Amino acid sequence: MQLHYYSYHASWDKDFDTSLDSSQTLVIVFGSSDLSKITQALEDVTHAFSHSIIIGASTSGEILMDTLQEDSLVVAVVKFQTTQIRLATEEFHKTEDSFEIGKKLANRLQEESLKSVFVLSDGLNINGSDLTHGLNAGIHSDVIVSGGLAGDGATFSQTWVLVDGKPSSHYVTAVGLYGENIHVGYGSEGGWDIFGIQRVVTKSSHNVVYELDGQPILDIYKKYLGEKAKDLPASGLLFPLGVYDAQEEGKIVVRTILAIDEEEKSITFAGNIPMQSKVCLIKSNNDRLIDAAQNSSNALDLQNYTDEPLLSIAISCIGRKLVLKQRAEEELEATLENLPQNSVQVGFYSYGEISPTGLIGCELHNQTMTLTTLWESDA
Repeated sequence: MQLHYYSYHASWDKDFDTSLDSSQTLVIVFGSSDLSKITQALEDVTHAFSHSIIIGASTSGEILMDTLQEDSLVVAVVKFQTTQIRLATEEFHKTEDSFEIGKKLANRLQEESLKSVFVLSDGLNINGSDLTHGLNAGIHSDVIVSGGLAGDGATFSQTWVLVDGKPSSHYVTAVGLYGENIHVGYGSEGGWDIFGIQRVVTKSSHNVVYELDGQPILDIYKKYLGEKAKDLPASGLLFPLGVYDAQEEGKIVVRTILAIDEEEKSITFAGNIPMQSKVCLIKSNNDRLIDAAQNSSNALDLQNYTDEPLLSIAISCIGRKLVLKQRAEEELEATLENLPQNSVQVGFYSYGEISPTGLIGCELHNQTMTLTTLWESDA
């Protein structure tokens, strides 16, 4: 496996190695949601790697090694030796289609030699929980599925993924990796603490919550946020909702705010929150988040690694970036501490992270640092 990386910020940091372009090459692109800053750069990539599979997404900040970039484009180019790769893309028109979209992607990619699937989705118009449930319905449980939902800073206006080299909304893309020589690791940690009392969801529909304990959820959030309430939904990223797992005692799944409705006094979250769920507001501090990023790296299975080039795809949440502020790069440094010297890390700040769990295959996560590692052993 050959691995190169590139960065664009008004200009490219180096010339492309176009000898890497092939049908067994995967090009991963993470870039600004402001297309005026990167349109030419995207065209450069699609022209230079016209025979490769190219996937990508808009971000709330681009990750390259241990640095956080803004209004840029980061690119990883991976030419596999024996691993086969296949791209599947699905357009969707309604959020309610999310489960079926996941299942369609799974059915298109599933076959006996499938080892892993990496997914990138529109971050605003999808129901991330239903998407992952659809993927689980069509992919064998031993296949590692990871990825993330595209970001748009803290503006929540428009996100994109690459489709035929063009930034497009209302799409989900997925790449399947096949064969015995590809090795895939994953790790995902949050680092958030309970804030306030436990409550019960008394009115919700999929990922829209209307009431907690019989009270409008938006009123409750505004009470807790005080002066910060005027900046909703962005300020809500500092205080996401923790949902207690009904099947695993003590486990909390974090859900990020995507939108608010002042008339209905409801909040739309990145994933489903069923009626009668027990929930709580949660918060964190810098040290807890950085420690969690370190734990995510520590969780990676590198047992079979023997000094090959290794790609780490880091997907963190916009909420973590807002909390960490100037210390955001410290969590990127923490993820690299446990990785081999031959590692290249690219990634982005997202509206949701997709990673396996111990119980149900892949799951939508919010407010986590999620890592996916890829390397290829010799044939």
